[in-house]
Amino acid sequence: MHISKKAHSSLNLVNNDLLQTPDKKPQNHVNNSNKQEDSTMKESIVVDVLTYNHPPNLQKLIPVSQIFGAYKRLKNVITRTPTQKSMKLSEQFEANVYIKREDLQIVRSYKLRGAYNKIISIPESERHRTVFCSSAGNHAQGVAYVCNLLKINCIIYMPTSTPNIKFNAVKSWGKQYVQIELIGDTFDESFRASKERCNNENGIYVHAFDDEKIIEGQGTIAVEILEDIPESQIDFVFFPVGGGGCGAGISSYFKQVNPETIMIGVEPEGSPSMYEAIKQQKVVELDSINTFVDGAAIKKSGAIPFEILNSILKDIILIPEGHVCTTMMKLFNEEGILVEPAGALAISALDRFKDEIRGKTVVCLISGSNNDLGRMTDIRMLSEIHQGLQYYMFVNFFQKPGALKQFIIQCLGPTDEITNLEYTRKNNREKGPALVGVKVKKPQDFEAIKNKMEELKITLRILQPNQEIFKMLL
Repeated sequence: MHISKKAHSSLNLVNNDLLQTPDKKPQNHVNNSNKQEDSTMKESIVVDVLTYNHPPNLQKLIPVSQIFGAYKRLKNVITRTPTQKSMKLSEQFEANVYIKREDLQIVRSYKLRGAYNKIISIPESERHRTVFCSSAGNHAQGVAYVCNLLKINCIIYMPTSTPNIKFNAVKSWGKQYVQIELIGDTFDESFRASKERCNNENGIYVHAFDDEKIIEGQGTIAVEILEDIPESQIDFVFFPVGGGGCGAGISSYFKQVNPETIMIGVEPEGSPSMYEAIKQQKVVELDSINTFVDGAAIKKSGAIPFEILNSILKDIILIPEGHVCTTMMKLFNEEGILVEPAGALAISALDRFKDEIRGKTVVCLISGSNNDLGRMTDIRMLSEIHQGLQYYMFVNFFQKPGALKQFIIQCLGPTDEITNLEYTRKNNREKGPALVGVKVKKPQDFEAIKNKMEELKITLRILQPNQEIFKMLL
């Protein structure tokens, strides 16, 4: 992977009259293309990082004047969330790491920004019409909050997989103005149903990410970040990507006000819609996705966000769901911050960029904290599997007395633990399968287990979280 600021050094923003805001002025840029590149910043591109080295297309961006206009509209409605320096992350990565705390927003995610900016733009004469939207939870809460605030009726479609905490929060924020329909297994299925009904009933649709007003609202996050930290100091911004609206807004503002900052988008490995769109240079719809990171589980990214991010994004990286869970556990245990899976995406990417960010100033967006505590057992399990500390496997035992006892005594070490065992003896077979869960203290301990099983001619097949059968364990 190659990351270099010279990818943006050809920009000249002096003539862009959209950049004049009360607080920020356009920055001139010195071309660094003749500088020697640090050899430590080069490594082979891995499969889950898409890297671009092209100058941004400013014509694709949301103008700064529009984002700043949204900022002024939102100022007295939303919570101005802090941009905090994380001492733990700064020490770990030998960098100045800041976290933008949108988990502290009124509806516990940034989605309120875009929802308000969109709905407040509806003319008074049109507000008798019903607002429709589809959401996996956070956008729905923002829409419900705003519709209750403005006394507008709304019908919200949510996937059947929506965590209870988000479903209940939508009802609470919207009160008598909200009606909820649980339709489809994914956001995309729910979206199609809600859009069809909206068209049939002459409603007003408030898209979760594919709308300029939504993107303007999300872009106000960047305004606050640059007010909190001098723009000349910010080297990297990491943000989660689902449909792309938030990243498009933040990147639009940064690339016009402070173009030297490198923007990194982060998607869950199981739902790489924007990654595939940029890779194929067109919006694509994925055949299937993993919905575990529900706040970013989108089959088809937004067309407007794609045009923006495709023109300015430096990297987009895919993060395994297990690594996201590990980040969530660390944030809770070390920082006392409880986030939802999508809220941990940005910080999860720091490990992959540790060499590039050393000595730099980095901002990571914590996008939300609407996490159901009932999921914590699964989150811990997936984290341990990712770290190589827990395994689930099908084991073929010989169908004879003492086979299971032999496995436990001869294969497991003194600190190894069986977490799951499902086994039924079949007398008419030589061997029979058992589902076995094992937890170890360190990854090397499981290698020792496998070696002992091989010596005893006990075969096994390790289950992976991305396999359909693994869902039986969650």
